[in-house]
Amino acid sequence: MKQLPEDVDILIVGAGPTGLALAIGLAVRGMDFAIIDALPEAQNTSRAAVIHAGTLAALADLCVVDRMIAQGVRVTSFRTRDRDRVLLHADFAALRHAPPFALMIPQDETEAILTERLAELGHQVIRPLTAMKLEIADSGAVVTFNDGQTVRARFVVGADGQNSTIRQQAGIGFPGETYGSFLLADVRMDWPLPRDEVTLFFSDEGTLVVAPMSQDRYRIVAQYPDAPAEPTVADVQAIIDQRGPRRGGRVREILWGSRFRVHHKLATRFREGPVLLLGDAAHVHSPAGGQGMNLGLRDAVALTTALATALRDQREEALDDYAANQTAAAQKILRMTDRLTKLATLRTRPFRIIRNGIIRLVSSLPAVRRNIANLLAGAD
Repeated sequence: MKQLPEDVDILIVGAGPTGLALAIGLAVRGMDFAIIDALPEAQNTSRAAVIHAGTLAALADLCVVDRMIAQGVRVTSFRTRDRDRVLLHADFAALRHAPPFALMIPQDETEAILTERLAELGHQVIRPLTAMKLEIADSGAVVTFNDGQTVRARFVVGADGQNSTIRQQAGIGFPGETYGSFLLADVRMDWPLPRDEVTLFFSDEGTLVVAPMSQDRYRIVAQYPDAPAEPTVADVQAIIDQRGPRRGGRVREILWGSRFRVHHKLATRFREGPVLLLGDAAHVHSPAGGQGMNLGLRDAVALTTALATALRDQREEALDDYAANQTAAAQKILRMTDRLTKLATLRTRPFRIIRNGIIRLVSSLPAVRRNIANLLAGAD
């Protein structure tokens, strides 16, 4: 294992996609940093599964996009349906200033590509180490780990998820609320709709999202009160039969499944002196629109530039600009996902009928369809 330094310019706590992307950006610029993670090895489950066009464009300088595209599945269409009836069609092929598709690639594969790129640049994640305590000190902060080691850093970056120790130790609030229960599963199945389409189904029983993934897999996300912790083939099949196309889909195998509750939270600030937040440590929200990991990766790109400016040009106000700009970006995404979630989970049938009619009406306008595609892609 790589030795933990006693002093470093930048300490990144957390080696998910956001922490890894930040580390690569700093390594490309030849900056002094260390990245640690509490897990003994990277997780091998899919979790987040889409990288949007705007995010792919933002990651260009990291030299990882071609590898991601080669490994993932290109999706050119997003459709909202009421069973077999199309309510809305957003066409990513019409994007003008970003790749004309969304890339379906599971998070474990994304992390593997990022880790490989970081190694090519001569760096690796130091693990397993758990940050236990953070103290603000002269010209930086001191972090104490579970094994008693300490690191003095000019800046400490919390990329350690929604239960971030760094955020808590810095005294940064994380207010918000929690939605209901959802089922998530990666499956192999026979599916009647095109492989280049992500579909959101509205139904009386709740919502269903079906998205293609690499290795002949599909991602299933469904609103499901008291969802089972380990969904079975029968659980997922019942949801598809109730909410999906009437031509049906036949589930053959569950590769991974889980349940989760959707949180809607935003850190009260992204910077506290030498402490900076990004990714889930700074914001969590509904998976509607597949924006979570994308927003975190764009945080990482923005923070890379801000840290380089702060350390090399002695302009720490760049970090305040980062905090303000990414807070605004997160607020925008949280508003969008909150509205999408509430719209998709209407409980009263008359309201659902009105909702479907309005969606069909407004989505008949080409400008509306283009705006929705740009909004989802993060390309606006």
